[in-house]
Amino acid sequence: MEATRRRQHPGAAGGPGAQLGASFLQARHGSVSADEAARTAPFHLDLWFYFTLQNWVLDFGRPIAMLVFPLEWFPLNKPSVGDYFHMAYNVITPFLLLKLIERSPRTLPRSITYVSIIIFIMGASIHLVGDSVNHRLLFSGYQHHLSVRENPIIKNLKPETLIDSFELLYYYDEYLGHCMWYIPFFLILFMYFSGCFTASKAESLMPGPALLLVAPSGLYYWYLVTEGQIFILFIFTFFAMLALVLHQKRKRLFLDSNGLFLFSSFSLTLLLVALWVAWLWNDPVLRKKYPGVIYVPEPWAFYTLHVSSRH
Repeated sequence: MEATRRRQHPGAAGGPGAQLGASFLQARHGSVSADEAARTAPFHLDLWFYFTLQNWVLDFGRPIAMLVFPLEWFPLNKPSVGDYFHMAYNVITPFLLLKLIERSPRTLPRSITYVSIIIFIMGASIHLVGDSVNHRLLFSGYQHHLSVRENPIIKNLKPETLIDSFELLYYYDEYLGHCMWYIPFFLILFMYFSGCFTASKAESLMPGPALLLVAPSGLYYWYLVTEGQIFILFIFTFFAMLALVLHQKRKRLFLDSNGLFLFSSFSLTLLLVALWVAWLWNDPVLRKKYPGVIYVPEPWAFYTLHVSSRH
């Protein structure tokens, strides 16, 4: 009977069939793990170029376009050209972020990715409305370097409850909108960054095009951090990236070209923010608007105080 069972199930009782099957399964699953560990994505020149270009044109360029295009083309009671830029940004940026996640060598949690994208779109859309009104107020004499209640065109409004409405608009623009916009944005970048490691030291290099993109990318993130008033979020993300790099280095894993590009861009951003703060450290007006330990003036506040006021 025992002999009969062994003939029917040659893999039973630790026979040669079982050893062969176990060896096959181990080799199969072991090869998958090895492939995932050794798989390194090439530098995504197309995505990083489009990402940097649309950031500069659609985000940084929208308030400039609003001031450049004639007011007759975009009346104050209609969306400005900058608003259309913002609408395009709200569509293109989530698409590029999803494409970036798709190309990650590491499989990232889909649920967190999708929820982050949804919150990102909601936050950017909230910001679109608040920022549109705030920038249109510039044509009426609104001054960004002053608080809402200190602005000459608002402080004398009657009834005074109207001032509360403008402060609510400012809250949606500068606080709620920014939090819902930037927290998922940096979370997605960090999740992508967590997969940008390779076991090959030779692959831990940036190609020439990546080096050329570091400067405009880092300069844009400087604008994002200062104008968005998200220095705490940025510095937290940067140190989390640094801690991850040091942790992976103990495992003899190194940043690939995409990880090096992102980390270099953030390093340049940190340097530019430090220089910006040092330059305006003793400005009494900006110091009044940005009290406290963390002092990071907004570029547009600097513009309305020191540039537009001269004209």
